[in-house]
Order: sequence, then structure tokens, then C-alpha cells
Amino acid sequence: MSQRNPAPMAARGKRLESSHYLYIAVIVAVVLGALVGVLFPEVGKSLKPLGDGFIKLIKMMIAPVIFCTIVLGIGSIAKAATVGKVGGLALGYFVVMSTFALAIGLVVGNLIHPGDGLKLTPYNPNAKAASDSTVDFLLGMIPGDIPVLPTLLVAILVGFAVQRMGTAGAPVLSAIGTAQKLVFRVLIMIMWVAPVGAFGAIASVVGATGPKAILSMLTLMLAFYLTCILFIVVILGSLLRVVAGVNVFSLMRYLAREYLLIFSTSSSEAALPRLIAKMEHLGVSKPVVGVTVPTGYSFNLDGTAIYLTMASLFVANAMGTPLNLGEQISLLVFMIIASKGAAGVTGAGLATLAAGLQAHRPELLGGVGVIVGIDRFMSEARALTNFTGNAVATVLIGTWVKEIDNGRVRSVLAGELPFDEATMLADGHGSAAAPAGDSAGEKVGSRA
Repeated sequence: MSQRNPAPMAARGKRLESSHYLYIAVIVAVVLGALVGVLFPEVGKSLKPLGDGFIKLIKMMIAPVIFCTIVLGIGSIAKAATVGKVGGLALGYFVVMSTFALAIGLVVGNLIHPGDGLKLTPYNPNAKAASDSTVDFLLGMIPGDIPVLPTLLVAILVGFAVQRMGTAGAPVLSAIGTAQKLVFRVLIMIMWVAPVGAFGAIASVVGATGPKAILSMLTLMLAFYLTCILFIVVILGSLLRVVAGVNVFSLMRYLAREYLLIFSTSSSEAALPRLIAKMEHLGVSKPVVGVTVPTGYSFNLDGTAIYLTMASLFVANAMGTPLNLGEQISLLVFMIIASKGAAGVTGAGLATLAAGLQAHRPELLGGVGVIVGIDRFMSEARALTNFTGNAVATVLIGTWVKEIDNGRVRSVLAGELPFDEATMLADGHGSAAAPAGDSAGEKVGSRA
């Protein structure tokens, strides 16, 4: 067994710890903002520039995030497709499920009408804070945004152009990958201002509308959690039972430790290495796991998809300007593409939400400040749903391509073959090739 370099592990631990502190800070800021809004309404309303400033910072990053992630995403699709049947099947499944999750978010949002009656003030980037020249000056320091739809078009064209370049395009993708790391680093820095933005946004909303704002936000949160639960149990559970004959609750019990890790970090990426190891141990062949899990972490974000559409409807209703059917369908199409940039980085989902609103109804951006306040409360449900969706996808695709040992699956889920925590990534699951005459199930079984 090779020795691991402790430095990357220590760096990851430090990042997770920092994210935890940010999570606590946002919760404290939301509670304090709500108290200020209730107890001192006029003071709360005067804090609106704090939320507006944070919105401008997020807007500043929309175009770079969209450009980098779409270009690299198209490159990833091409790479995944080259692995043949497994890659093509995985990508097709991911597109269908992401679209379905987005549609579910729209349906639920239209049923419960989250945000109705709040009557938030529309965001006007050209408005001047004449009463306070200092505030106007400080907000003016933040650069204006770049139009989203032209950026999206350019990114798509560049992505396909790089594909056509073949190996000559590799340096371009490498450079854009480096630029993406820089962009996400800036976005993470901006997210450390999220507690300030959330405090100002919540204080101003509650100050203007009273406790009704708190009730409306709680309604959205509860509806989102319920929708995620139903999606996992009904949609994913039914697919898993019909296609693979596996009970979704048994699979979730098998992944219990990973769920605890995700819940404590609000990120499904923290459990990525463990998911790969556990899916191989479960009986899915190594090639299927190696393609499906990493690709799914970028292209199969069911929880994020549900969040994006429900949050968009909440903001539109809260502004008193609901989206009509045509705008909702247009938003769904945009989110199918743009949501590929919402994976794994704190704030990327919020930037994607802002991008969708900016592209369709720029005046709705003022409501993003309110979403910041409750975004962290919904992040666990997003991450857990994303993770479950990828685990289910791995079993389904393994079944479809006949690269799964069904007998081993039953034994592992029954607890007869426990996962070895001590040798997680080096226990030989799926590592050896089987004789050519063996069946798919026997191949995987011989590797166990």
C-alpha cells in the first residue's frame, strides 16, 4: 500500500474547517439580522446597502464562473464520451435526471408559491444612493457585471472549438482550468463576506415586511427539504428497485458514514473518494465507477437543480413579479446548461442562481440577498441529494451495462461483507481483470 502525502489531506481538513466556520457565521448573521428587523425596523431597512453590495460582488463573478465551467464542461463531455458505452449512457442519464429535477422544482414552486406577499424592492443597478454619498461611492467601487447570455454563447462556441482542435486544444483547456481555479478562489473570498450580506439583507427585508418574511423563508426551506426527500424516495427509489432490484434505504444505510461526513461539511465532494471505494466494494466494476462517479459530480446535481428552480420562483414571487410559463421554461433550459458550474465550490450555486435571474429578469437580483440568508440552511439537503443521485446512478449504469455482481450487492447491503475502513482505497475492489469467458457478474465477483 503506497503512502499518502499528508499535506493535501491536511489542506482539505483546513478547508472543511474554514467552511464550517463560515456556515456558523452565516447562521449567526441571519438570526441577528432577523432580530434587528423585528426590534428595530427602521435600522433594519437602513442596512439594505450591505445586501446590495454583496449582490454586486456576486454579479461581478457570474460571467467568469459561467465561461470557465461551460468550456471545461464541454471538454469533460467529450472526454467521457470517448470511453464508449458507459460514458455515453452516463451522460444521457445525467441530462435526463437533471432536467427532471429542475422540472420538479418548478412544479413544486408553482404549487406552494414561495415568497408570495413579501413585495421586496427590485434591484436597480443604476439607482444612486443620493442620501449617502459614502455608500454610493463604496458600491460604485464594485465593477459592473458582464452580460450572461453572450458569455454563455461564447463559452459554448469556445468549448466546441477546443474540441475540434484535438490534442492541440489541451493547453487551452489547461489554461482555462487554471483560470477556473483562480475564479473560484476569488469567489470563495467573496463568500466570506456572505455573513455581512446576509445580515443586511435579512434585516432590511424583515424590517420592511415584519415576521411574514421569516415565515415565507421557512416555507421555502421546508418545501425544499420535502421535495428532496420525495425525489430520493419516490423517483430514485423506484428507479433503483425496478432496474436493479435494490432498496434505496438499504443503499443509504450502507452509505451512512458518508452522509454524516456530507452533513458536517455541507459538501458532497468531501465524500467523493469514499463513494468510489464503496461502489467498487458493492460490486460495480471499476471502469463503470471510474467514469460514472467523477462525471456525475459535475453533471448529475439533482439537489442543486431542485434548489435553483425553487429559489428562482421564490425570488420572483417575493418581488411581486412572478415568472410566466414561457419565462419558466426558458429559465429551465438555461439552468440545464449553467448548473454544470454549480459543483463543489462554495458560492458557485449562488452565482448560478444569480446568472439565471440576470439573464431573464435582471430586476430580480435584489432577492438574491434574501436567499443568501437561507442558502446555507438548504446546502445539506442539496449535497445529500446530489450524493444519493450519484450513488444510485452508479448502480443503475452498472446494471444496464451488465458490469455489476448482483449477488455481491445483496451480500454487502445485508452486512455480510462489511466495508474495510482501514484499507479504503487499497483493498483491491475491482482491480483485477477476469477471464474473458466469465459473465459480467462473475468478473466483478472475482475481483472482490
